[in-house]
Amino acid sequence: MKSPSHGSSRPASRAPQKQGAPQSQRQLRVGELIRHALAEILARGELHEPELDGVIVTVPEVSVSPDLQVATAFVMPLGGRDAERTAAALERNARFLRGAVAKRVELRRAPELRFRVDTSFAEGDKIDALLRTPEVRKDLEPKE
Repeated sequence: MKSPSHGSSRPASRAPQKQGAPQSQRQLRVGELIRHALAEILARGELHEPELDGVIVTVPEVSVSPDLQVATAFVMPLGGRDAERTAAALERNARFLRGAVAKRVELRRAPELRFRVDTSFAEGDKIDALLRTPEVRKDLEPKE
């Protein structure tokens, strides 16, 4: 499958599963196939949604339920502006996107798509800021 990859390939960690249960290899593989398909659809401009005109959307992660019936795509517009509006526009077009994904990914049944704003970048920035605080920096300096 040839597609531009928007975002990094991280292990899915936000799957709606039993407490602490990691995703199976199948869930991870299906999530990655769906992520690539969504990235390709969005990059090619196949979705005609006025609210997304001129918006580049990244899909860093797709988390799939254990029964493969629901796929949650974590999305973020480039620059992070109007992220909620972008996710809402994709959610309104979930039915079209599900059909477009089904044409690219061979599964018995195309999963229901849900779209959520990816907060991992903000979490990373928050951790970086904490690591730069004077209290933490002094703890990280080598002891003499």
